[in-house]
Amino acid sequence: MSQDSGTARPSRTLVLGGARSGKSAFAENLAAATGAVRYVATSVPDPDDHDFAERIARHRERRPADWTVVESADAAAVLADPAPDAATLVDDIGTWLTARIDALDAWDSPRGTVAPDTEALVSAVAAYRHRLIVVSPEVGMGVIPATRSGRLFRDEIGALNQRLAQACDEAFLVVAGLPVRLK
Repeated sequence: MSQDSGTARPSRTLVLGGARSGKSAFAENLAAATGAVRYVATSVPDPDDHDFAERIARHRERRPADWTVVESADAAAVLADPAPDAATLVDDIGTWLTARIDALDAWDSPRGTVAPDTEALVSAVAAYRHRLIVVSPEVGMGVIPATRSGRLFRDEIGALNQRLAQACDEAFLVVAGLPVRLK
C-alpha cells in the first residue's frame, strides 16, 4: 500500500470483466478520481479491421483530452518508466497478450511460449510503486472455445490474470456495469 495524505490506499488495482461489461469505463473512473492520468493503450490496430478501429475510436472519444496517452504493446517497458505524478491505467491485457502471441507467431505453439513476456509484465506490475490500474478480460466463464487459438488465449489469459491478481493490492470484477470487489 502506498501512503496518500496519511491514509493508506491501494496502489495497484486489477479490473476484470467480460466483453462489454463496463470494465474499461470503471477503470477510467478510478483513474480520473486520482487526478492526472497516463493511459497505456496496448492494442496494435490492424488497418483492415474496421470494427476494431471503431472500438478504439470510442475509447479515444471517452478519454479526457488532458490525459497523457501512450500507445504501446510493451506494457512492461512503459511501467519501467514510472509516472509518480499521475495514475497509470493499462487497458487492456487481452490486447497486450494477443499482440505478444502474434509477435511470437505462437498461436500454434505450446502453451507457455509467451511465459517470458508474461513474467516480465507481472514483475513490472509487482514492482510498480505508484498508482496503477490494470484492465484485463475475464474469459473463463463461458463455453470452451471451439478453436485451438481460442483455447490457447483463454488458458494464457486465465493464468496471467491469476498472477496479476496476486501482484495487485485490490481486484474488481465488473459484471453488467457493476463492480464487485474481489480483494
